[in-house]
Amino acid sequence: MDIIRVKTKRGLELKGALYGDINSDTVVVMATGICSNVFQNDLLDFTGKLLSENGIACIIAHAHDSFSCLAYTDFSINKQRHAGVFNDDFNMVYEDIESYILYAKELGFKRIVLAGHSLGSNKIIHYLGNTPDNYVDYFIVSSPVDIMHWWSVMPNIDNCFELAKKWVDEGRGDDILPFMFGGFSPMTANTVLGFYNADNLKNCPVLSKQGETNSLYNIKPNGAFVIGSKDSVTGKSPIGFMETLNNWTKNPEKNKVIEVQGASHIYFGMHNEYAKLVLDLVRGK
Repeated sequence: MDIIRVKTKRGLELKGALYGDINSDTVVVMATGICSNVFQNDLLDFTGKLLSENGIACIIAHAHDSFSCLAYTDFSINKQRHAGVFNDDFNMVYEDIESYILYAKELGFKRIVLAGHSLGSNKIIHYLGNTPDNYVDYFIVSSPVDIMHWWSVMPNIDNCFELAKKWVDEGRGDDILPFMFGGFSPMTANTVLGFYNADNLKNCPVLSKQGETNSLYNIKPNGAFVIGSKDSVTGKSPIGFMETLNNWTKNPEKNKVIEVQGASHIYFGMHNEYAKLVLDLVRGK
């Protein structure tokens, strides 16, 4: 695995990760979710390694500030843990994903598969539903989030939101909140409000009915929707959640909807199974 530096049109440098040989025909570009990079999320590392071992390159498309990790004490387990992303700009999602796609094109890959996990899936839906280009040959949406429903079920959200608004009003938007956003990630006040107001990522409104579905309808390539049967943020029927998303696409009969039995939202303890599924999908199985 090599750390890569990908420049955006606005001049910001994103730090991603590349697994495998740049001379491979196919690359999987995988967008990460919140609090996620290859050093924190084994799902990404397992997937990158398995793909590269089978002759397929993989680019982990880290977000705006994925390498700014914080060490903190988790008193529930009495151990040090690391977390991020604490500073992200959701207005730049399209440009960030596009930058990784153009980077893959510049390296000469003949086939590009665009994948995402969790909020990373919302990001690739936004890109695919709004790009005029035809660079992506296949997509893999896994564990996407209905953002406004997510806000209604995650712990500590109200406290985070109220304090974030107060701090932004006081000019303290770059300060990190004194408690974990959603119970799992440190986050600046600006990022909390940016997440709440990210209308461009409210593209999976199955449960909340708050958002848009045009991005899904406008996706041009065929692909797959993947969900764990124990995904806790998709309501009572994870597979039903994904089937609804697929039905909002232009040609749902050409896509696959796959439920991974026993898997949670983060595929805890099932990273190998997730990686193998991605490999099979890329191979056309």
